[in-house]
Amino acid sequence: MTDTLVLRNVKMVEGKAADIILENGMIKEIARPGTATGDKIIDYDQKVFVSSGWIDMHVHAFPDFDPYGDEVDEIGYKTGVTTVIDAGSTGADRITDLVRSCENAKTNVFAFLNISRIGLKRVDELSDISWLDEGELMKAISKYGDFVVGLKARISKSVVGPNGVEPLKIARKFSAETGLPLMVHIGSGPPDIKEVLQLLEKKDIITHFLNGKANNLFDEREEPLPELIKAIERGVHLDVGHGTASFSFKTAEMAKKRGIGFNTISTDIYRKNRENGPVFNMANVLTKFLYLGYPLKEVIDAVTVNAAAWLNKPELGRVSAGDIANLTLFSIENEPTLLLDSEGEKRMAEKRVVVKGVVINGEFIEC
Repeated sequence: MTDTLVLRNVKMVEGKAADIILENGMIKEIARPGTATGDKIIDYDQKVFVSSGWIDMHVHAFPDFDPYGDEVDEIGYKTGVTTVIDAGSTGADRITDLVRSCENAKTNVFAFLNISRIGLKRVDELSDISWLDEGELMKAISKYGDFVVGLKARISKSVVGPNGVEPLKIARKFSAETGLPLMVHIGSGPPDIKEVLQLLEKKDIITHFLNGKANNLFDEREEPLPELIKAIERGVHLDVGHGTASFSFKTAEMAKKRGIGFNTISTDIYRKNRENGPVFNMANVLTKFLYLGYPLKEVIDAVTVNAAAWLNKPELGRVSAGDIANLTLFSIENEPTLLLDSEGEKRMAEKRVVVKGVVINGEFIEC
């Protein structure tokens, strides 16, 4: 590898141009556009944006599980995402295997630990309360405290079975005892979404918040539920978690109209919806939010600044001299693009996000 690489004439998301000088894996300097020199220079002619490396807060990166699994780098750096957070693929039984499966990946990986010890070995993992084993969960967190960033509870009818909201009450207890926030998957009821919302606290995450199911966050008048407003006021975090069945254009338009914004945009990507859609990759999901009319900075902040802040890792959400280099290079192309949501709705966008490359822990890789 060359010692000094210059990314010349890149555009920051705010619109200004710069040269970024990388040396020995670090961001050495951010210089005036067209002025930097180095062993290797790549000139982007102000046609390519640079941001801190994209962070996907909700993926399924444990390749052993089917259908909800994939190879880390296939959904990570190869798609422009430098950091992924596995969203509860494994519980205490298989967290060691998840950690080992990530050891040779280039992509940075963290995880939410499923509150069910069996994780997604079965998709009704909260239907048997005996699988919510506090002792095994505590052992896993003690062993992998640097890897586990929170606890995952999938609170929808097909997962909890006859147990209703009880698994979430147990998750709340686990959260209090570990100090780890919850990521809560919402979907079809029972339990009623209002019961779920009332149990959420500051820094907990609602993922799939733009789903189009009957048990969603808006009433029949398309107004946000009062319980949702109160949750937001308490500091509950809203995450997209697109997935195969959890993003609706109609719900997203409703939310935008009512001023209910996202904190983070995530994909809920795994092998099937990467290869066959409707997710495909992070760039495709970000394109949907540009289509919805959100400003570029707000969209990119959702996968950089906001995600890094939630993780308490601000260095992952900035482009700053002295940091290890994690960057995503992308363009906005004026190309008609057909977009699909999880309900089968189609929309035609006039422009799309295209990933050009990443710098991951100092290594430049063209995409």
